[in-house]
Amino acid sequence: MLEQFEKTGKEAIAALKKVNDWAALEDFRIKYLGRKGQITQMLGQIGKFPTEQKPQAGQLANKIKKEVTEAFEQFKKTLLQSQQKTRELIDVTLPGISPNIGKTHVITQTINELLEIFGRMGFAVAYGPEVEDEWHNFVALNIPPEHPARDPIDNFYIDDNTLLRSQTSTIQIRIMERTKPPIRIVAPGRVYRPDTVDATHMYMFHQLEALVVDEGISMVDMKTTIDQFIHAFFGPDTKWRFRPSFFPFTEPSAEVDLLWVDKRGKTSWIEMGGCGMVDPNVFDEVGIDGEKYTGWAFGFGIERLAMRKYGITDIRLFFENDLRFLEQF
Repeated sequence: MLEQFEKTGKEAIAALKKVNDWAALEDFRIKYLGRKGQITQMLGQIGKFPTEQKPQAGQLANKIKKEVTEAFEQFKKTLLQSQQKTRELIDVTLPGISPNIGKTHVITQTINELLEIFGRMGFAVAYGPEVEDEWHNFVALNIPPEHPARDPIDNFYIDDNTLLRSQTSTIQIRIMERTKPPIRIVAPGRVYRPDTVDATHMYMFHQLEALVVDEGISMVDMKTTIDQFIHAFFGPDTKWRFRPSFFPFTEPSAEVDLLWVDKRGKTSWIEMGGCGMVDPNVFDEVGIDGEKYTGWAFGFGIERLAMRKYGITDIRLFFENDLRFLEQF
């Protein structure tokens, strides 16, 4: 598979040399550097390598991504300069108009960065449907019928048994249904809850879930992983904490809080998401031996991660499509 990584990198560089206009350059970006591009998918395959090969695979994949990205940016710059020279030759009296080249949304940038970090840590990437049944969204997650989380007022039900997923934990269930341990995945995606919209809540937002299942897994493994992730994403001096909590699908459970410092220097703790050890009842639902295996899981709000990293104070800014805001990222 390492040879395939190198082959993909060489093919990308060769394909870039054949690009001669903006349309072809955009096609190249989508094919190789887009969310579902070959280079991005390559990073998601790191988790499939044997443990001893993962560091080598991660280094190679990131080296190839860096080379292709730098070549792409250099070619884009050259193409822009060439275009400007051509315009000057046509009519030097006209003002130059640079084409508006789009870029990924700040949320997409955040997701890609998160997947890259966890890819280096050996996690594979998993996706699942946004329209779910009650079994995957509630029953398999140890959420009983009388639990308030299942109230129609708090969910977007399509019919009596179908709803827009309220959490990406449904992907964890689907993975455990069809995959035998060891399991190590992250699952990004949109989720839907009819929350009252304010500066920190939205009826649609993004989550990143993680799941590890194997023999001998403990909360020490979970805390170490979260600590490494937070310091890789926010910086080595970032302060965070565990706060005891309760979730039906994990036991014990905790909330993860990050220390927020506003522009005036005022500090406060901001909730990022929940985590805990997978409840044995969840393992029973998906057919995994809870006596043999243990596991941990977490779920973080991606908007909140981006808000903390970039100092954004209102979640609504992500969805208003105001270019004055989006062009800052």
